[in-house]
Amino acid sequence: MRQVDAYDVIVSPVITEKATISSENNQVVFKVRPKATKPEIKEAVEKLFGVKVKAVNTLIRKGKRKMFRGRAGRQQDVKKAIVTLEEGESIDVTTGL
Repeated sequence: MRQVDAYDVIVSPVITEKATISSENNQVVFKVRPKATKPEIKEAVEKLFGVKVKAVNTLIRKGKRKMFRGRAGRQQDVKKAIVTLEEGESIDVTTGL
């Protein structure tokens, strides 16, 4: 995987209350591209952050119907990856890449 591809796999970190609580268990949550596979995500995180990944779990949050200024719209589906790191490893997602 080239360096450019690693940036294509991981879209952004997820910074929510739930994601922050999971960081206490050596887990980090990222938004990833919809076609990304678990091995691709693992390789991208290891290359970008220089850490060892223990496991990768993925989920797809289906888009919701929302109203915006009286018009119906639909949010996009979002694929998230919950990356569990090896003991002693950590990533500070608040600083960016």
